[in-house]
Amino acid sequence: MNRERLGSRIGFILLSAGCAIGCGNVWKFPWMAGQYGGGGFVLVYIICLIVLGLPVMTMEFALGRAAQASPVKMYQKLEKKGQKWHIHGYLALFGNLCLMAFYAVVAGWIIYYFVSFLTGTTSDLGFVNMILNPTLNMVYMSIVVVVGFGVLCFNLQGGLERVTKYIMVALFVLMIGLAVYSATMSGAGEGLKFYLLPDFSKINGEVIVGAMNQAFFSLSLGIGSMAIFGSYIGKERSLMGESINVIILDTAVALLAGFIIFPACFTYGVEVNSGPNLLFDTMATVFNNMKGGRILGTLFFLFMVFAAMSTVFAVFENILACVRELTGWSRPKGCIVCGLVVFAFATTSALGFSVWSGFVPFAEGTGWFDVWDFIVNTNLLPIGSVIIALFCTSKKFGWGWDNFVKEANSGEGLKVQDWMKPLFAYFVPVVVTFIYVYGLTAWNWG
Repeated sequence: MNRERLGSRIGFILLSAGCAIGCGNVWKFPWMAGQYGGGGFVLVYIICLIVLGLPVMTMEFALGRAAQASPVKMYQKLEKKGQKWHIHGYLALFGNLCLMAFYAVVAGWIIYYFVSFLTGTTSDLGFVNMILNPTLNMVYMSIVVVVGFGVLCFNLQGGLERVTKYIMVALFVLMIGLAVYSATMSGAGEGLKFYLLPDFSKINGEVIVGAMNQAFFSLSLGIGSMAIFGSYIGKERSLMGESINVIILDTAVALLAGFIIFPACFTYGVEVNSGPNLLFDTMATVFNNMKGGRILGTLFFLFMVFAAMSTVFAVFENILACVRELTGWSRPKGCIVCGLVVFAFATTSALGFSVWSGFVPFAEGTGWFDVWDFIVNTNLLPIGSVIIALFCTSKKFGWGWDNFVKEANSGEGLKVQDWMKPLFAYFVPVVVTFIYVYGLTAWNWG
């Protein structure tokens, strides 16, 4: 099977950013910022992106480009004989399936809100009513899976790359316009003060754990999502510079989401710490009570659809690439089989709030959705990031620093320097492991 290629550098950057940019930025980041005190969380999050996210992304890109393979075959090509690093490749595939087990449902919620605003049927919109409706959840989750794998039936350049380019450009235009509009609201000053000025007294261990997990979730690190796109590009550009470009785009969207949401919250007196329903309930309330709200609400949830589907396409591509390398199947056949598997996984979350609500894995009120979120965000992303760091920097036990640097620095652009080795080899795995273990000890097991 010949390795497919992306048609351009901008295609690679936008596609990688598309994988990173999604519900993590415009749904999860604002409600976590609201719940964890605003500016302090934002500051810790940005620090985590720079000192942890950038090294891991550079290493993950390098693994993919050096191996020219998906995560399930990547380690087998680079590890020494008899080593077991390739087990993480299968964990990465499982992690992408677990991610879509809840992400496809969230993307379906967003499409439902977009359709509701587009058709003007917003009077009965409510987050609780929505998640308790099994038919609604199954229908919109099915749309996400069918559209996602339907696009991927086409070749890489004709399907995924072309669609993502348009999606990402439209996303930025819509978000900038809405952010400018929010800045004119009466509560903009108070909202932006909460969002941008850190209150250091609110920064604690829980905030740091949340910020790190959010950074990895937002950048899709640790489960091979970035490695697969590294495998699709040539050696014209060095990888640290490309990683910075992707992180800048990703962070810009997350910050823009806050610029849109928090001025609106303070203008209309809605709670900023309301949690996962912040985007849905509060923004719907805001749009229903402002002049031209239906049009602005339609645009807002349209860009949310763009953001969510860009990640869906990218993660579906990762799953598909892994399965095709294991089986040799064509794109259409792989799409059908992978689509059915993702549908089965996502059904648990789609019905977990209603038909299967009796399953309570952790504290009261948790369900299947929380199981998949716990597996991916709390466990596989940080564990995978540590494995990638150790593999790329250990000469005796892994691929080795010299091999990593040679691959990462191929081409023009910003280079990995030798003085950075302690950051990549020691700081990243030690700090991520410490925060991960602390997070488990503080987890609300019920």
